Amino acid sequence: MFDPNTLTGADISTEFCGVKLRSPYILSSGPLGYGAKGLIRAHQAGCGAVVTKTIRIGRAINPVRHIAAFGNTSLVNCEKWSDLERDQWYEQEIPQTKAAGAVVIASVGHTPEEARVIVKDAQKAGADMIELVSYTEESLLPMLETAKNLVDIPVICKLSANWPDAAATGLRCLERGADGICAIDSIGPVLKIDVEHARPALAGAEGRGWMSGEALRPLSLHVNAAIAKAAPDFHSLYGSGGCMSAHDAVEYFMAGCSCVGVCSIGILRGIDSVERMCRDLSALLQKLGYPSVTAVRGAALPYIPDRDVVSKLKFSFEPFANEHTGARGCSNCRRCVTVCAYGARSLDYPNMSVNPLLCRDCGACADVCPTNALFAEILPQSADDLEREAELAALDEKIKLL
Repeated sequence: MFDPNTLTGADISTEFCGVKLRSPYILSSGPLGYGAKGLIRAHQAGCGAVVTKTIRIGRAINPVRHIAAFGNTSLVNCEKWSDLERDQWYEQEIPQTKAAGAVVIASVGHTPEEARVIVKDAQKAGADMIELVSYTEESLLPMLETAKNLVDIPVICKLSANWPDAAATGLRCLERGADGICAIDSIGPVLKIDVEHARPALAGAEGRGWMSGEALRPLSLHVNAAIAKAAPDFHSLYGSGGCMSAHDAVEYFMAGCSCVGVCSIGILRGIDSVERMCRDLSALLQKLGYPSVTAVRGAALPYIPDRDVVSKLKFSFEPFANEHTGARGCSNCRRCVTVCAYGARSLDYPNMSVNPLLCRDCGACADVCPTNALFAEILPQSADDLEREAELAALDEKIKLL
């Protein structure tokens, strides 16, 4: 069982909705939270809190073949809510998970009527918080009002990027009393084809499913950062979608989150991966110079520009290992040359050159370097850059008026 006292790096404990968590990893609602046994395993692996499979008035009956891998780090699924009756959650699954020492978040969906029927019993069973899940914003806000009138534990609203503006929805939830926000749920509908058998990979209606995992993370980061920037004093925000490593978790923290959901990593690589991610996070935060999760939260927000930045990149190349810069030396993999769409970069190891007339300062070459031998920094804007930036802003305004 994970013991945070054995960590030798930074403090990874955090606080969410006023509840102290020993780690910032929250088991998101999904297959691993099917019942007490799965929830307890996640708790023992290092999750600071665990979310139940979504509880509804009636249990789910899932189609056969309802989860499929999408690449190595993402999933598609047409799995529904919990396949256990709600009384079993109240009488067995939640109490047993609480008895094991876990912080339990009861996931409740998907309508105001179901919230009215379920949330109070979930609290009586021992849930520390309620997480509301809905298919539409129109349902979520009335669910929130209902739940807040019935329970005195924190209520979290889970957002979907399927909605036109998930961040704006999150801000409306805060205005109406939400204690916490989770962003985002899986997205879809999506379709995966099994080419060997010429049929959909999933057996749900129309073969459709919803996508989760690493492919979701950039979208989720955007929604979370938008909420964090708009509500700088709100800290009970947890990002969900594609956290596969401690590095990914730090991205979420720098975008303003206090916690991060994990699910796909536990399915694809085993829930014990969370303990490794806890240890890696403690070490990584210390290496980056942050003493805690709280210290790193929102670190990237001041640098998210409100408009396009026009400037140039200054490239540096270290063909050999350099302890000062952290470069491990060029491996001559030539990925920087391959990725350059404009043919601007050339490498005759150990010498590298770039044609300034062809280079568009996109930065992809430095981003794909596996050893940090090639890196780039944004140069201060020149007078010409500022003039071009103003020209771009004016063009954008003209386009908006069309």
